[in-house]
Amino acid sequence: MPFAEDLDPTRTSMGRGFDVLSTLAALSVDDSDGVSVRDVALALERERSQVSRTLSALADRDLVVRGEDHRYRLAWSWYATAQDLTDRRLRTAGLQVLDELAETVGEACFLGVLQGDSTLTIVESIPRESGMIGSWVGRAYPAFCSDAGRAVLWDASDEEVRAVFARTAFTSPGPNAPASAEDFLDRLREARTLGYALVDQEAEPGLYSVSAPVWDFRDEVAAGVQIVGERSTLQPRTAQLAEACVAAAEALSAALGAPDGRRRDRAAH
Repeated sequence: MPFAEDLDPTRTSMGRGFDVLSTLAALSVDDSDGVSVRDVALALERERSQVSRTLSALADRDLVVRGEDHRYRLAWSWYATAQDLTDRRLRTAGLQVLDELAETVGEACFLGVLQGDSTLTIVESIPRESGMIGSWVGRAYPAFCSDAGRAVLWDASDEEVRAVFARTAFTSPGPNAPASAEDFLDRLREARTLGYALVDQEAEPGLYSVSAPVWDFRDEVAAGVQIVGERSTLQPRTAQLAEACVAAAEALSAALGAPDGRRRDRAAH
């Protein structure tokens, strides 16, 4: 798959800065007293001088703070800036990933995020051969039965999932939709075991999808990549589509600064 190579975040200055920030954030979890340039350089396997210059530039922009002990800490302003960078990169890098994915599989591909108890499509790529008409960008759909629902709640605890669906009415035109939060949780656990989610006629009859979570610099799920189409066409190709979907999600995760971009097939809890 070409996705990860084309989106190598170390090829641009913004990508390098984002990578250093994400590494500093990850190392800070275990060391609240600050992180040294050497620690960041070792974690990234880069030259110490290069990392030092990047950290100095980030300090000049008030994204990190350099203490008298020469150790670096995250600045409060970093959180808002990093989130803004994530949102922008989800759309820019996300479009490139989806275009390549759609070309590879010949099906409609979407990127969704969690909004309340719904999923919201923020990017899409729909090839002509998919036969899908219209746009889903900006449209919300109930997360309990949507194509991205399990992907965007991948790392949520059972209590968090129950809270999301506390006021949800579990009614759907799809004959196989979850009937409750507990039903959704059972399916979420199955998806985590597989490493991807299958949604078979949950949103509506005849609709089938494969989805996978996208992780960000905090090692948290930021979105879900989906391949959506007719059940009769997609189901026989499940294995192939799942492999392509997971690869695309990994590539976008790397572009968001997710730690080492590895495949995350572990259960969150």
